[in-house]
Amino acid sequence: MKISFNILNGQSAEEKKDILLAVRRVFESGHYILGPEVKKFEAAFAQYIGTKRGIGVANGLEALQISLMALDIGPGDEVITTSLSAVATALAIKAVGARVVFTDIDDFYHLNAQEIEENITPKTKAIILVHLYGQSANLDTIIKIAQKHNISVIEDCAQAHGVTYKNKKVGSFGVFGCFSFYPTKNLGGIGDGGLITTDDDILAEKCRMIRNYGQKNRYEHTVYGINSRLDELQAAILSERLKYLDQNNARRAEIATLYKKGLSGIAELKLPITRENSNHIFHLFVVETEKRDTLQSLLKDKGVDTLIHYPLPIHRQECFVEYNDLHLPVVEKRVSRILSLPMHPYLKDEEIAYVCRVIKSFYNQTFF
Repeated sequence: MKISFNILNGQSAEEKKDILLAVRRVFESGHYILGPEVKKFEAAFAQYIGTKRGIGVANGLEALQISLMALDIGPGDEVITTSLSAVATALAIKAVGARVVFTDIDDFYHLNAQEIEENITPKTKAIILVHLYGQSANLDTIIKIAQKHNISVIEDCAQAHGVTYKNKKVGSFGVFGCFSFYPTKNLGGIGDGGLITTDDDILAEKCRMIRNYGQKNRYEHTVYGINSRLDELQAAILSERLKYLDQNNARRAEIATLYKKGLSGIAELKLPITRENSNHIFHLFVVETEKRDTLQSLLKDKGVDTLIHYPLPIHRQECFVEYNDLHLPVVEKRVSRILSLPMHPYLKDEEIAYVCRVIKSFYNQTFF
């Protein structure tokens, strides 16, 4: 059996039809940049998240960068974040000239709230927390710390489309919520895309200017800006896919339940846990084992695609050489053990059962 880690074109016939109609609608409109489709999706996604405003941008990295720029964070400032994330989280901080302050993680792979305060200095201007793998970070504690020190909270929600914390969607807790619509996301486009959510009208308007060369009106450049615009085509596609997000997330939860049932009782395998007061949309299904590399090799031999998110933490990347001597013991231990199993809404029950059988055979030494 061949099981792909992800399938990007596995939508239902109904969803595919909606997407193709959206593409045709944009093509025939002749309006491709910052038009009605972007406005429609911005409003729909902001309503879904529960914020007043949504600002469509080119990608998730620039959603973070523009948020930092809107808060006037730059050289001489510090931003606390995690080292276990896609490198874009830290690249956004570096892009504005601020210093990245990496903090270790907790049991849920998120920024360890208990260690944040130790890293706060008079230069600390923001915390970027990452809702990694599909569930919420420790929002109550982190926001309480931020308020105590008058620090802005930016939520990196790239893997958290539809995650709730205390029945409220993530992306509505911080000053900004930053989303990516990269094709592999729970809500993905057919190409790049991103969006910023906020309840602050003034900051929303500033983000709109920054994404479009800093223009308030055409040829009137009020602030320093960049070119980071969500295009009409992606916005139209995302509007259609948004209709199916909750049902696809529900299927992911069903798949996770089947994995947990099929893999229960294996002492050497650590299964995902869910934070209290949070749901889990299982953007990824991540397990841990000391025998990660040999297990991954067997799964490959048996036709099962797996990935590691992420094999090298950001503070050990060559482009962050200034942090290479930093020691974050929990991150460093866990990146040697984590393995992401196939996870997408189009997995069949028999495929999940097959993956579980292969993994069980590995630990029972009864290979088939």
